[in-house]
Amino acid sequence: MSGEATTAVVLARGLGTRMRRDDPAVVLDPTQAGLAAHGLKGMIPDAAGRPFLSHILSGLADAGVRRVVLVVAPEHAVIRTHYDTHPPSRLSLAYAVQAEPRGTADAVLAAEAAVEGADFLVCNADNLYPEVALRSLVTLGEPGLVSFDADALSREGNIAPERIPAFALLEVSTDGYLTRLVEKPDAATARAMPHAGVSMNLWRFDAGIFAACREVPRSIRGEFELPEAAMHAVAHGTRLRVVRA
Repeated sequence: MSGEATTAVVLARGLGTRMRRDDPAVVLDPTQAGLAAHGLKGMIPDAAGRPFLSHILSGLADAGVRRVVLVVAPEHAVIRTHYDTHPPSRLSLAYAVQAEPRGTADAVLAAEAAVEGADFLVCNADNLYPEVALRSLVTLGEPGLVSFDADALSREGNIAPERIPAFALLEVSTDGYLTRLVEKPDAATARAMPHAGVSMNLWRFDAGIFAACREVPRSIRGEFELPEAAMHAVAHGTRLRVVRA
């Protein structure tokens, strides 16, 4: 399916290895720490009391998304309660339940029925993405992902430079498609890829990704991970266009 992708899957379940990692430079108050400890980083409020997740939903709406599927845990009633009481005005919400924190590929698989066969975006619930990056995927017309510039992330994205090496590096073909993705590269690999873009887990997929999510083996961290599922799909003929932010 091509055209605009106006559905987005937001990975809000938490408590996998990625969501358990804390930034030691960030100090949380007791309420914030409690939300984070229960996999609810997206519900941490700003100074005005607005959950971080609401800023993500607003950004998606600004980019042209009209329907969001929130992947949540069975016990995450606080998310449903909040948005039942304060529904977003520019998009509709649906929920998909990931029973156990088995990784981001498993989270996407949990949303299969909810996306109803449409092309869809995937993003994290604890990253705030630029509108231009989101819109580039909405209008892309084919599966793909966004490549961010590492220097720009630390300079403009309020991300500490020491965190950048933990993000995946992308290798792209001359015609603009993903050929390699290296998660948490070691120093030697990073030096060998000095001009590689960085992935922030911002994707556009069609329904073909679900087969890859089923087939991908567990990672060394014991989870079914979306980047590995994406590369599994590439190895079996899927083309993922890389869009530079």
